[in-house]
Amino acid sequence: MILKEKLTKQIIGATIEVHRHLGLVLLESAYEECLCHELYLQG
Repeated sequence: MILKEKLTKQIIGATIEVHRHLGLVLLESAYEECLCHELYLQG
């Protein structure tokens, strides 16, 4: 259960980071690519 919570926090944190840099002006597919990249950078 702890691993699931850690992963959830990592995903939410990455999503906030992407949103902070990009705002609300891109298509969902662009956000998806950026989120995948951010998660990759976080390991």
